[in-house]
Amino acid sequence: MNRVSISSREIPEPSWKDNAEKYALTILELLRLDHWEVSVVFTGDDFIRELNRNYRDKDEPTDVLSFGMGELVQEGKTQIYLAGDIVISLPAMMRNAQDFGVEPDGELKRLILHGILHLAGFDHESNDEEEPMLRRQEEILSQIKGERIL
Repeated sequence: MNRVSISSREIPEPSWKDNAEKYALTILELLRLDHWEVSVVFTGDDFIRELNRNYRDKDEPTDVLSFGMGELVQEGKTQIYLAGDIVISLPAMMRNAQDFGVEPDGELKRLILHGILHLAGFDHESNDEEEPMLRRQEEILSQIKGERIL
């Protein structure tokens, strides 16, 4: 059984946070990841810019950052994998949706999935759509088209 916690920073708590939690749990299941714990933080540009500056030496806001923890903890007879945190800037997500000509819901789903893939050990050198991680991301998105968050 997986667990996803949703929180917000710099912005009001989204009314759709339960949908985001359900979506993240669906992604974990599709990736066949079990006993994972993931945190998703929705934020504004200021907080994610600070994280981007401090951890990636890029003094600019970005859309999504993943911070892997990769720690196993024992809970009773079950080992839980504390995968880590995903931080998503909602203003950056909205800009992406406009720039890419996609619905905000689709872009938000892409960012949550992208963050989970990073926590699962996937990575990419560029944003080229031929990158194996990005191809996998789009394959998974096409499998769950009916899911909505917003």
